[in-house]
Amino acid sequence: MKTLEGLVAEKLLQIKAIKLQPENPFTWASGWKSPIYCDNRKTLSYPAIRSTIKIELARIISENYPEATAIAGVATGAIAQGALVADLLGLPFVYIRSEPKDHGLENLIEGELPPDSKVVVIEDLVSTGGSSLKAVNAVRNFGCDVVGMVAIFTHCFPIAEQRFKDAKVPLITLSNYNAIIEEALRINYINEEDISILKEWRKNPEKWDPDKQ
Repeated sequence: MKTLEGLVAEKLLQIKAIKLQPENPFTWASGWKSPIYCDNRKTLSYPAIRSTIKIELARIISENYPEATAIAGVATGAIAQGALVADLLGLPFVYIRSEPKDHGLENLIEGELPPDSKVVVIEDLVSTGGSSLKAVNAVRNFGCDVVGMVAIFTHCFPIAEQRFKDAKVPLITLSNYNAIIEEALRINYINEEDISILKEWRKNPEKWDPDKQ
């Protein structure tokens, strides 16, 4: 029987929410060259996959963070999925901006978050962990407790794992980089020769040079 991480990997590849191009790398907004590109917002356009992700995220929260009293989605990628999960769990929902609004109330957190709430933060993608933990700090600075984070996918970067450990934030994801590689190989999306490139990139993605592979 396929694991959850394998099943989600299969679906993400199927709808091209995740693309792998070891021989023709993408350029991220950061300027990094990368053999993988992820846009989990595509899952919202596929009702069956959207529902699976919603149900599994809600299940993980119920089983691992039963004390949660609110759900927070990280803008913009996790707003819709976070709201769906909060609705399924019957919990209040807010979303966290990357920067405060420059007008009006200048909110960083949108919605009503009661003081001392026990919050689960939802992300669509965890890369280096910087923006994800910035959202965590926003909730903590608001006077609430972050009991954990759940996400659809993580690249499993060592720097992210260390950052989450230092910040004392448990992270659970539906799928991950290793599962994507395994599933991509199984369906012949990539070949054995591609695996070494994909694994080498993750060791030091910031300085990875595809021309030296």
